[in-house]
Amino acid sequence: MRQAVDRDDHDDFLKEVIVTGGPVPLAMVRKRSAAAESTRAPVLLVHGFGQNRHAFHLPSRSFVNHLARAGFDVFNLDLRGHGRSRTLSSARAKEVGDYVEEDLPSAIREASRLSGNRSVFLIGHSLGGLISYAVAPAMRDSVAGIVTLGSPYHFARGSLELQAVAVLVRALRVARVRSVGAPVAMRVIASAMRKFRVMTDGPLPMPLRGWRPSAIEPHVLDEHLRLAFDYAGVDEILAMFDWANAKRFGGEREEYVEQFESLDIPLLVIAGDDDELAPPASVRPAFVRSASLDETYRSLPFGHVDMLVGRDAPKSTWPLVE
Repeated sequence: MRQAVDRDDHDDFLKEVIVTGGPVPLAMVRKRSAAAESTRAPVLLVHGFGQNRHAFHLPSRSFVNHLARAGFDVFNLDLRGHGRSRTLSSARAKEVGDYVEEDLPSAIREASRLSGNRSVFLIGHSLGGLISYAVAPAMRDSVAGIVTLGSPYHFARGSLELQAVAVLVRALRVARVRSVGAPVAMRVIASAMRKFRVMTDGPLPMPLRGWRPSAIEPHVLDEHLRLAFDYAGVDEILAMFDWANAKRFGGEREEYVEQFESLDIPLLVIAGDDDELAPPASVRPAFVRSASLDETYRSLPFGHVDMLVGRDAPKSTWPLVE
């Protein structure tokens, strides 16, 4: 099939829809260059909170297709309750641990098996990167390295708005107010953002916007809002604010922190200078605290979304990850 890599740049790819085994079946789209006889390495893409696989792949701009054309065997995952995986099972994550202990290990095993039992590189955006940090120690023999993009190791650090929400969540926890557990339809929010795009993508300050104003062309932003916004688990976001209040990745799950920080694994940590959802102050601690002997930190002039699919991402983020 022929698809866009970026704007008018198209190429031919082999595409398969993969369904994993395990307690909860998950969907992955596997993509390879049609011209390649072999691949350099398998890569597993893990989307962030409230998103799906389209965070990495839009009709007009596709990080997936860039990596496939560069010679990688690319697997683009929908976590449980998101994208195609939602059509395979009614299961939703009760906590982030469901992704860590079941979803990502199942996807890694399947990607490795299909790619000749090779070790898999994990590329996680936002929460997807945090899940990757937590999974890698237990699957060290199957994980070749980790790349994270805008993944807030110390969630809310560097953002007064997010810190204020964290204080509210802590008060609710003290008052023993329980969440309803139902998912929030992010597509409703996305629809409103599309309707009022003159404001949401305008020059006026808008806390926690998610991208730099005008950093994404209108038609590409429309694709992202229409396709990549999915469902958001209330318990998931509350857990992340609990992490913020605990001032550590994983909150009370101390094993996540200790095992990742003692792990020697190739690591690339990328932050966005203008990222209001994951400021560099929240992202960089993963690099600082990691024991990896092969680690790199980069801060690029992006917001949370445009570092993946913004106008300048193909010239900056993509080749750096490649």
